[in-house]
Amino acid sequence: MEVATLTRETIAKLIIAKIIKEKESLKEQYNQSKHLIGYFYIDNLLPSEIVDEIGRDFPKPEEMTLKKSLRENKHTSSQMNKYHPLLEEVIYAFQDRGVVKEVQDICQIEDLYPDEHLYAGGLSSMKMNQFLNPHLDNSHDKDRNRWRVLNLLFYVTPNWEDKNGGHLELWPYGVENEQITLHSSFNRLIVMATHQSSWHSVSPVQIDGARNCVSNYYFSNSPLHQSDKFHITSFRGRPEQKLRDKVLKMDAYLRSNLRKLFKKGIVENPHVYKKDR
Repeated sequence: MEVATLTRETIAKLIIAKIIKEKESLKEQYNQSKHLIGYFYIDNLLPSEIVDEIGRDFPKPEEMTLKKSLRENKHTSSQMNKYHPLLEEVIYAFQDRGVVKEVQDICQIEDLYPDEHLYAGGLSSMKMNQFLNPHLDNSHDKDRNRWRVLNLLFYVTPNWEDKNGGHLELWPYGVENEQITLHSSFNRLIVMATHQSSWHSVSPVQIDGARNCVSNYYFSNSPLHQSDKFHITSFRGRPEQKLRDKVLKMDAYLRSNLRKLFKKGIVENPHVYKKDR
């Protein structure tokens, strides 16, 4: 297989084949967890030589946008035409109709739509001591027309060990209680439900290296839970971060009230793919 010339269509076919092969176990994973925070994961999603190449082509953190605050510390980018073409191909492979259909079947969501604008999706990289505090994702797409319902995270750093940190954490019983850790293993895809109660975080990276991830969101015309309401991205402190938790709760309260006044936000969210650049 000539990795350098791979297209999104070819990559999508490989993803579909892998999902179909493991579909029953993936459905079982999701069904067992969906009453809290639904999720499933697939290891060895693509041939390793493809993911090795994705890892080699991944931009250095310094070539991305640094987001640093009490809420988070990470590098991100959705401006895919700045980087190696393979990265754009793999991101949009997850938006292939066939891939979306298979995920839709696993999660039993009536209507499911990928996001060509990569609103809050794209690439992320986390280095030593970088983190993402417990948070709820924004409930909607950039135009507030559809509900955000699934988060797809594909990890591409070779030889990433469990002790390295940078792992996805789910807090199904709230941030005051114990979390579930899903390791960011090389060539692993995690699909996670996003709704009013899907608190999640990324543990601090513990080594001098970068944990790299390719991410997508899927949207729907209806929320996953009938009780879900519009909400902004809201952060909390970890259980041991008592003071930070108070500050972040106040921060979320103030930003939420601002959004009630300015439905589209005060400024345009820059984290979208503007293909004319």
